[in-house]
Amino acid sequence: MTHGGGTVAGESPDKAEQQESSREKTPGGGGRDPRLSVLREPAPSPVQVDQPTAVFKTLAPRTPEDDAPAEERAAEPEAAAEERAEERAEESETASEAGSEGTEGSEGESDRLRAAVAAWVASDDEAEATEAEAASEDEPVAQEDSNDDADSEADADADAETVQEAAEAPEAADSWFASRKPAEATQEAEDEPEAEPQPEAQAEPEPEADEQEPEPAESTDRAESAESTDRAESAESTDPAESAEPVDQPTAMFKIVRPPVVDQPTTALKMPPAPEPAPAQERPSTFVPLRPDTPAAPAAPAAKASPTPPVSPTPRAPAAAAAPAPTPVPPPSLAEAERTRQQPMPPLPPLDLLAELTNTPPPAPTPMRITLRRVRIWTPLVVLLLIVFAVVQFVRPLPAPTLSLTAAPTFTFEGGELQMPWPTEGQGAAEVEGVGSLGTYGAQKPAPLASVAKTMTAYVILRDHPIKGAEPGPEITIDKKAADEAGAQFESTAAVKEGQTYTEKELVQLLMIPSANNVARLLARWDAGSEAAFVEKMNAAAKDLGMTESTYTDPSGLESTTVSTPQDQLKLAKAVMQYDVFREIVNMPNLTVDGIPGQIENNNNILLEPGVSGIKTGSSTPAGGNLLWSANTVVDGKERRILGIVMGAKDAKLLHQKLQLSIDYSLKLIQQAQKDVTSAAVIRKGQVVGHIDDGLGGRTAVVADKELKAVGWPGLKVDLELTDGGKAVPHTGKAGDVVGQVSIGTGTGKVSSPVSLKTDLVEPGFDKKLTRLG
Repeated sequence: MTHGGGTVAGESPDKAEQQESSREKTPGGGGRDPRLSVLREPAPSPVQVDQPTAVFKTLAPRTPEDDAPAEERAAEPEAAAEERAEERAEESETASEAGSEGTEGSEGESDRLRAAVAAWVASDDEAEATEAEAASEDEPVAQEDSNDDADSEADADADAETVQEAAEAPEAADSWFASRKPAEATQEAEDEPEAEPQPEAQAEPEPEADEQEPEPAESTDRAESAESTDRAESAESTDPAESAEPVDQPTAMFKIVRPPVVDQPTTALKMPPAPEPAPAQERPSTFVPLRPDTPAAPAAPAAKASPTPPVSPTPRAPAAAAAPAPTPVPPPSLAEAERTRQQPMPPLPPLDLLAELTNTPPPAPTPMRITLRRVRIWTPLVVLLLIVFAVVQFVRPLPAPTLSLTAAPTFTFEGGELQMPWPTEGQGAAEVEGVGSLGTYGAQKPAPLASVAKTMTAYVILRDHPIKGAEPGPEITIDKKAADEAGAQFESTAAVKEGQTYTEKELVQLLMIPSANNVARLLARWDAGSEAAFVEKMNAAAKDLGMTESTYTDPSGLESTTVSTPQDQLKLAKAVMQYDVFREIVNMPNLTVDGIPGQIENNNNILLEPGVSGIKTGSSTPAGGNLLWSANTVVDGKERRILGIVMGAKDAKLLHQKLQLSIDYSLKLIQQAQKDVTSAAVIRKGQVVGHIDDGLGGRTAVVADKELKAVGWPGLKVDLELTDGGKAVPHTGKAGDVVGQVSIGTGTGKVSSPVSLKTDLVEPGFDKKLTRLG
């Protein structure tokens, strides 16, 4: 049995050599063991010397006591030591007898060994010849194969150097194994521990060119073998008497060296650059035959990757580093992409293309054929556009219908022009509330108001502190200043005393009927905290009412700087007459108040005339006589309010005469207005007053549901207005449905009548939807 390269006595050398030969061989045809080279190529000596065959002695297995430390072995009993000595002596004698028998048969064994080695060498030569023939058939080879050959030559040189070193080593070629000197071997066996198995050699990176290669493991093994041979010779020369005691022989251990793994270069093909596009240029439409493909040069075969030799128990020298492979050059066929040299033909007209496909020449172009072709091409497109247009027109939302007036927009009352008895002095104006102005006279410029200014004072108090129904309003205490002013001369006052309590309504009565200036100031302080603050509120209220030419400087009107115009005062009269309590107060000819003795008479004696209902008188030297009045007239069973003012009546000597003069002027104006204000039928029932326009040309008439009469006077022009009444006009409806109203006038003088559909209201037809624009 082979153990570490040795042969057990009695085994056939031929079989051992064959096993050794099978382990040497590598799949890739690598290098062989240099020791076998020595056997294959013997030294050129004319005389061949027989070499002794090494024999391994059978050793007893080691026991745990042999592995114990020296101290423990020293402490063992002497009897045990003697027993071990006897056993070793017996083993030594057995080994000596086996050695002598091996010496006697050494000559015969040597002849058989030589014959076996010669046969193995001959078979190896035949294998090499076969590999050489296979290599010659594979030529030419790539650059990488040349590199591998160079590596193989380097391995062969390394093997030759190893053989030379083995030949120079003394006694190394004579014998593979030898026995050690018994005494020395015994001492070494006791001192050395058991040999541990060596780890497998791992592949290391290739050494640099300038670094020294490590000594191969095979040299170390050869050195150990030589040392063993020397020891064996020494043991043979030792006296037989000394080798009588048994000697432990060391077991030969061969280190398995894994050949280094060499990285093979990876062949990478470089992609050729993309060809630049040729500049666009016009070329004639001529046929150019395709250029034949140039046969590409045969690509160099890929380098054979040397298969990694399997791990062999026989150590070998590391292979030399493989030289880097040169960068492969792509073959000419890959340098440029194949491109067609023939230029494409321009597209043919449809008829020419059809003629070419059907192998029929196209007909000669004529105006008729050209026209028919265009009709066939454009007709489907036009039809498609018309269909799309029709669908869009049909689904578009309809415009909102509107209500329009078709009757005469204005109506003029018969009887010619109105003749009002306007005074010859001063200035004034009159109007029918909600209908229009009866006219004006005078300069229409700001002038002092005198006590007429108290109308604005009452308006601000009732606006900020309204009195509803029969309520008297909050109670107000008379302060010291109001009591002191009660006895003032040259102005109208009310005899109130300090500490008295009056309701708001009672104080407004004292303000408007006896025209008490001290009460006007008291109300101002109660409402705003001071008279100045209240004056600011008076001017703000005037601005809100549109009285742009009025200025208030005191709450009573005593100061001549409180001025206004007739038109501004009529605006104030319309606003303040909206309060029921105010209309009630100004229409009272006299008044009785608790705490004030006697009956208080109203200075405006015009109230005794029928239909007259106020409002306020005023007189002063700068202002003269002024009167802001209100009168009523009944038209068609309904009262109509007439408002007017006379300012600047001065054609009298005394102040109270001037005031009476303004009252007389006002009475004439009131009586003439009551006489001339009348009504007239402007719209009859069922009369068409307008229509509904659907926005696409369709119109549906609307009629008045009742007779409409307007209030006016001779020569007055009134305007008609047709509205939807706050509701959206529908797209469809039935006859008789109310869709709006027609009206005349504004405010309290406004009269109106509902209007309805005369016929059914329908949506526009498809033709109108299709033809609408915008």
